[in-house]
Amino acid sequence: MMKFINKRTYIAALGSAALLLGSSCSDFLDEENKSDYTQENYFQTAEHAEAAINTLYYELRFVSDGSGTYGESPFMMLEFPTGLLNTEVGQSQANRDLRNLTTNAENNYLINWWQRSFKSVANANLAIERIPDIDMNEGDKQRLIGEAKFMRAFNYFNLVRIFGKVPLILEPVDANSELLYPERTEQAQVYEVIVQDLKDAEEAGLPDTDNTGRVSLGAVKTLLSSVYLTMAGYPLQAGDEYYKLAADKAEEVIDNFDYRLFDTYAELHDKKLENTGEFIFQNQYLAGANITNGLTAWLLPRSKKISVFSDEYGVMYPTQAFINSHETGDKRVEEQQFYFTEYPSIENPDVMVDFGGSYIFKYFNEEAALNTAQNDLNWTFFRYAEVLLTYAEAGFEAYGPTAKVLDAVNQIRDRADLPYFDASVTREDIWTERFHELSFENKTWFDMVRRRKVLDLETGQWEDFIGHEFSYGPKLTEKYLLFPVPQREISNNTKLLPNNTGW
Repeated sequence: MMKFINKRTYIAALGSAALLLGSSCSDFLDEENKSDYTQENYFQTAEHAEAAINTLYYELRFVSDGSGTYGESPFMMLEFPTGLLNTEVGQSQANRDLRNLTTNAENNYLINWWQRSFKSVANANLAIERIPDIDMNEGDKQRLIGEAKFMRAFNYFNLVRIFGKVPLILEPVDANSELLYPERTEQAQVYEVIVQDLKDAEEAGLPDTDNTGRVSLGAVKTLLSSVYLTMAGYPLQAGDEYYKLAADKAEEVIDNFDYRLFDTYAELHDKKLENTGEFIFQNQYLAGANITNGLTAWLLPRSKKISVFSDEYGVMYPTQAFINSHETGDKRVEEQQFYFTEYPSIENPDVMVDFGGSYIFKYFNEEAALNTAQNDLNWTFFRYAEVLLTYAEAGFEAYGPTAKVLDAVNQIRDRADLPYFDASVTREDIWTERFHELSFENKTWFDMVRRRKVLDLETGQWEDFIGHEFSYGPKLTEKYLLFPVPQREISNNTKLLPNNTGW
């Protein structure tokens, strides 16, 4: 497990885009920091460079950490508007509003995604500007700059998909900078920078794979394939050549890197396998260092007493319509595969507790649930199943149902105990496979928006995004093609106006 060295590094947020000094510790844990670094004297040594990059890994955890009130986390913002979830938590106004499509620009998740992503962008900008002047091993220097460019691209990819036009900040900002109150940049220009950063990272000498949690060449190419696939769709509709670019980049990962599908779904939440096998890039957690997340407890059925957690939240669980949308025989909906409907009582293991519905099992941490109440399972940003499905989707558009396209999607279906697709496969068949495989992994919402298509859970047909009605009533409108710029940011900087359509 990687320890991120994090001496006194620089943390910048774009609420007002001002650069702030952040204090931390020498090994990311609890040691007192006795240094007195400033922006002018910090980037002097190889250790400083390493610490600056390690801060970027530390900051990734905001996505899957807690936020706001009872049982809230930023990743949930991209799940509730899909129309696939119920909740048992009445206290969470943010989640309820997103589920019912009644949210507004004051939603606390919006400010979390905006400020924390721009904080990481600002720290990446500092690293990219300052590390080249440090006297250190040249190979290590280029590797660290490559990691910083990956992180900048990663954060901007989230920002541009969530908010559309966003400020494009590519240099450090201080209180005297003209960029202190920036304007928003057209999405196409943001994507150009994302692609260039990732192309630069491809040439940075990163290792093909990495089992410590650091960025690898495989992670860079995986992200780039996802970027190209998104650019091929809405809103850019950059052209069919981007399907080819996405397919070819995903194919590089398939052909040249040591990734594989796990044999079983249980391995997706096996601590011993983190950062290996199917996992390409993950958020790092470590119980021994008290670096844990609430995911297991949040997803347990509410107050069923099946764990040692003091709170079993029931924050999000799939609608029955979603479960019913799977093909007959799909292993993913069998008990304790991706979902579960019962579990032994923590008070009497001989008694099975019936939940009365399906709950998400793919993130279940047995050790935390039964013994420690300390969940340190990594959150996964990219796994190999997504690469196969990206190749299948983009390859179908670029090349048709070739043997290799079919093999990619059929590897997913084979593990799910489903019949193989043949040359009669449709693009919608491939979309549906991705929909079920990558459920509740922060992929579905972005897929809905880039295709502007949503699966009707009852008919199995793909409908237009605008006008699609969820199984429990709310209807998607044009405004939800983007989330609004947070009102708090607009109040600080009116140059961010006008807000997105409908907000």
